[in-house]
Amino acid sequence: MQPRFSVLALFALGTALAQQIPQNPAYMLGPDAQPKPGVPQGKVTKFTYETSRVFPGTSRAVSVYVPAQYDGAKPACVMIYQDGGGYASVTGNGAHAPTVMDNLIADGSMPVTIGIFVDPGVTPALNDAQMARYHRSLEYDGLGPAYARFLIEDLVPEVEKRLNVKISTNPDDRGLIGGSSGGIAAFVAAWERPDSFHRVISYIGSFANLRGGDQLANLIRKVEPKPLRIFMQDGSNDQSIYGGSWFQANQLVYSSLEYSGYDAKFVIGTEGHSGRHGNSILPEALRWVWREYPKPITASKGGPGIRHYITDFLDPDSDWQVVGQGYGQAVAPAVDKDGTLFFADAKGGKIYKLGPDGKPVVFQDYMAGVTGMMFGPDGRLYVAVKKSILAFNPQGSQSVIASGIEARDVAVTSTGRIYYTDPGSQRVWLLDGDKKRRVAFQSTPGANINAPMGVHLSPDEHLLDVSDRDGRWVWSFQIDADGSLKNGMPFHHLEAPDDTWAQFAGGMTIEDTGHLFVATTQGIQICDQPGRVVGIVRNPQAGPVSGVAFGGPGLHTLYATSGDKVFARKMRRTGVLTFVPAKLPRPGL
Repeated sequence: MQPRFSVLALFALGTALAQQIPQNPAYMLGPDAQPKPGVPQGKVTKFTYETSRVFPGTSRAVSVYVPAQYDGAKPACVMIYQDGGGYASVTGNGAHAPTVMDNLIADGSMPVTIGIFVDPGVTPALNDAQMARYHRSLEYDGLGPAYARFLIEDLVPEVEKRLNVKISTNPDDRGLIGGSSGGIAAFVAAWERPDSFHRVISYIGSFANLRGGDQLANLIRKVEPKPLRIFMQDGSNDQSIYGGSWFQANQLVYSSLEYSGYDAKFVIGTEGHSGRHGNSILPEALRWVWREYPKPITASKGGPGIRHYITDFLDPDSDWQVVGQGYGQAVAPAVDKDGTLFFADAKGGKIYKLGPDGKPVVFQDYMAGVTGMMFGPDGRLYVAVKKSILAFNPQGSQSVIASGIEARDVAVTSTGRIYYTDPGSQRVWLLDGDKKRRVAFQSTPGANINAPMGVHLSPDEHLLDVSDRDGRWVWSFQIDADGSLKNGMPFHHLEAPDDTWAQFAGGMTIEDTGHLFVATTQGIQICDQPGRVVGIVRNPQAGPVSGVAFGGPGLHTLYATSGDKVFARKMRRTGVLTFVPAKLPRPGL
């Protein structure tokens, strides 16, 4: 028989590990958790879900509350409860969430909202002599998009199909709630997928180091603000165990949310690791996260009293805009001396440039397989493509610079030297002025770049940066007078995803104070001169960015290639042309 979790039982386990705290009689369920005369009551349907694609082989209990006011005329809002069994009950010491939702929908504090109460997955044992595999920590405690994908791709469509209901896809209409590990799960799912969820309630959230959740307090301070509204609750006597102090961790997360300008509220009580306080304030929490509905929840843009460092880079009135789409694979953005953008469609076999009207026009045809491009001091566009490096003058005439080579990305110095990366051989190569080829860097066990990808010069041509697709570092090399690379080291420390150290770091660009912009799966990470990530610009769409470049009038526009599209976004910073040497200011250390 498959075990069933109740959120109260899980909280009780945590309380047993923590200091024993006398129960506070004030944390009792209020009138909104009791049936009221004349208030329509919704219906709760239960089923077992066993066909997840994200977590295959798992089984879990699901209860779905459909309010009496739902008539199918338009999609309903949704609130998804993690550790749902405890919330779904309307008897005992739980939150009585269906009754609370009845009352709040009836008095207008919430829109017509379907409640989905879902338990963590279990891989059932095959017989009585075996133990089931319990997925609660795997699904809830870590970072990354897997659990959000389960909710979006598996659970919500299953609920719609089974109950013949329609749930809104507008993220302003969708919220998440949970306690303890369910609390961090609710937050992370919205954090990873703000395109699907904007409202979060986290009780005694496990923002500790169970599976790396302690990283969130740091990431919130660096990542571009997201359109989220977050209600938090914790007790001053919450547990302190091997993973850390829960109360301190919740305070750190809330402090980071405040720093970054989020619409957040933190209610502090005196309980230990218990759901009593959270259950008692469920009506207050729901009213707060749904207040002013349907007014959209928007991301902070900085301003007075908001210190979020990344807002120093972002133009508050601008967001990503599509400047080209419908390509097989947009890659390799590069800009000429006038700031005009060029990019390639690696699968479609064309190189484009932005015309005077801002629309892409074909610059070169029959160019399938382009992986990197950069302009040189001679005004030519240098292109890594099909075992070659080619150069095109402004009129489109082609010259072969090198052939029979494997080049991923290229960088061209003011004297015409060319560096290119070769991930297959784990090398960086140099083509001198006479175009003779020599190894500039060869990975060794003691100095290993797993897969050299992007390559970029510092504006003063003192340093060469090389990104590692399969690692978490951007390497920095000193360029000797003869072009040789020396004193290389893993220098720029990138933020890494939860499931791998690999960042799939690719193209890079730089601005005039020396901040390096690196395209990664986590977003466009901004590294200062000492090599620290000081901000992360969100990727313009789901999926990685392959390349970035500053261009446009005054070099204030950041261009990014991603999938089948090319995007542009105005910035508060100014890019530099690497083929025009410039001295950088001394950084703050």
